[in-house]
Amino acid sequence: MAHAKNHDYHILPPSVWPFLAALSAFVMLFGSVLWMHGSGPWLGLIGFVGVLYVMFAWWADVIKESQEGDHTPVVVIGLRYGFIMFIMSEVMFFAAWFWSFFKHAMYPMGPLSPIQDGQWPPAGIETFDPWHLPLINTLILLCSGAAATWAHHALAHENNRKDLVNGLILSIVLGVFFTILQVYEYTHAAFGFAGNIYGANFFMATGFHGFHVVIGTIFLTVCLIRALKGHFTPEKHVGFEAAAWYWHFVDVVWLFLFAAIYVWGQ
Repeated sequence: MAHAKNHDYHILPPSVWPFLAALSAFVMLFGSVLWMHGSGPWLGLIGFVGVLYVMFAWWADVIKESQEGDHTPVVVIGLRYGFIMFIMSEVMFFAAWFWSFFKHAMYPMGPLSPIQDGQWPPAGIETFDPWHLPLINTLILLCSGAAATWAHHALAHENNRKDLVNGLILSIVLGVFFTILQVYEYTHAAFGFAGNIYGANFFMATGFHGFHVVIGTIFLTVCLIRALKGHFTPEKHVGFEAAAWYWHFVDVVWLFLFAAIYVWGQ
């Protein structure tokens, strides 16, 4: 009885996953740098596979902890706060790209002076028409977010498993469709990444957003698999909540990208 648990906190046992995560990330980064210098992609790919394996195994342990009752209300609050802080760090990450875009748009620096030679977008840059494919992609992503909200409402307020699964499937399909159209847009861009600040800002901002869409789609797919296995209950579904928050964050960032880069940036 001296070692009986009399608190609501989860004391984690020793785990190898933080060390393997750091090691795999280092190998992936180091290998990517070598690849950029012509040494081949294999070391970077080994590190990337290691990162994926650690993600799968570590999160599997977290799911197991939840099923064993270790995620008490106090622990769940900590998980929610931790994920909110993660999303805030992502907000600041995208703020850097918006800062760069607005700075160069409002104060374009030419070779002589910003007054005489400053031009935004730079001369020769043919921007996308925001009211064609970008608008379609905006509607697709908003509908995907609405489907995720539908799924969350079906679980949390109605315990409706059918609508939960259908909402997740619809959200995932629309997320994949968004990514396909984004790749199609990139292949038809009239400007490149290198050689001009507009292209660099455009592809970094929208490209990182696309990367987050891919991550969010995987996140929702994992939630769909867990929903089919009956992991979530109306009272206990913090993993799905995190996925829904992340997906809505992706939605909001895209709205700002569409308004700033596609519409105002013309």
